[in-house]
Amino acid sequence: MDAAFTAEQDAIRRTLRELLTEHAGPDAVRSAVRTADGYDAPLWRRLSRDLGLPGLALPEEYGGVGCGLVELAVACEETGRALLPSPLIATAALAAPLIAALGTADQRAALLPRLAAGELTATLAVPGASLPLALGLIGDPAGGAWAGGGRAGGVQARPAADGTGWRLYGEATRVPDGHSAGILLVAAHAGGFPRSRTLLFLVRPDTAGVVRARRTSLDETRPLARVELRDAGAELLGTDDTADVTGALAAAGPPVAALLAAEAVGAAASALERTVAYVGTREQFGRPIGSFQAVKHRLADLYVGVRAARSAACYAAWDPASAGGLALAQALETLRTTAAETVQLHGGIGFTWEHEAHLYLKRAAGDELLFGPVHRLRDRAAEQAGLFAGPAGARPDAGRTAPGTADPGAAVPSAPGRAAPGVDATPAPASAPGTAGRVTV
Repeated sequence: MDAAFTAEQDAIRRTLRELLTEHAGPDAVRSAVRTADGYDAPLWRRLSRDLGLPGLALPEEYGGVGCGLVELAVACEETGRALLPSPLIATAALAAPLIAALGTADQRAALLPRLAAGELTATLAVPGASLPLALGLIGDPAGGAWAGGGRAGGVQARPAADGTGWRLYGEATRVPDGHSAGILLVAAHAGGFPRSRTLLFLVRPDTAGVVRARRTSLDETRPLARVELRDAGAELLGTDDTADVTGALAAAGPPVAALLAAEAVGAAASALERTVAYVGTREQFGRPIGSFQAVKHRLADLYVGVRAARSAACYAAWDPASAGGLALAQALETLRTTAAETVQLHGGIGFTWEHEAHLYLKRAAGDELLFGPVHRLRDRAAEQAGLFAGPAGARPDAGRTAPGTADPGAAVPSAPGRAAPGVDATPAPASAPGTAGRVTV
């Protein structure tokens, strides 16, 4: 296997890095997050028109570039380096693959070309903080209870009284780019107890009953919104209400994790580069602090961590099904550690709002809150890999007994006249009067 990037992938990286270096510096990022959209709309149109960024992984028949997940991961690594606020993850990673997988021919033809061209942005709205669960990153999404099962909670769906379309009621509180997206993919619970199921719906933001509000988030570079649906009209995504929505979401989860891992690795690499440059110029006791052995050791540990996380992210982009969740866990942990050291090694200036070090720290904390936490990502990956499963047919508690108790597996009932293996069938002698119930040791 050739693990090197192709010339086309290197060209995507080089072109995107040059463009973002010129137009997405720290000051530009701060200005972009304070706009109504939460990102630089002219820059997004340029990335879409000149580089085809949102359509990199979409087929050419829908106006995409026809590349794959690896090319999109390369682009995400570069946007992560710049901490670029953009609807790329929400549109290209969350919404477009679900529309392509579940949408009807008319829905795909109407939406995917506009998404690929950057004319339309989209996002996935799930109730509460259940986005990583819906994508199968921290648990099994089957059953769809996270979508609002039961009588209350989440988002509830029912067919419209006139028989055309559906009506949604409920809210999603942490929707990436939900305040600016041109189309919402809403996961809702339908059918009640007899036919309980989770469905996906297309909701236009200008539909009556849709209320969107941008939230004040820890990480301003990844805007979040609250979406309220007050008996809002919606269009079912797909041909009927028997589609395996939870399966489609679970299939979309590993590629999303791979792209997020690439983005986190890019942010960690950028933070490390800035720190190395700073310690080479900051002087104490008449010499750069980067010449001190303790600082060298800390930077060396960060370098090894970033390179390892990048290798994991690259492998996840090549094989997301087996490595997506683990790569995301490793990348998020690496970004958190690198961002914390960036603040520390910058000294007093690293704690100020004017310095960009805090942007990396907030990206690390915000992503782990939105897509993690890390220990649950690893737990889910271990569960899927069967790392802690015993031999086939073995009880999970075999060989483990509570202190002072007998092993339940030892007391195997035997047929009349036959002893269970390892059990003495010799009748016990009659006990002396007054000793019934006693045990002699």
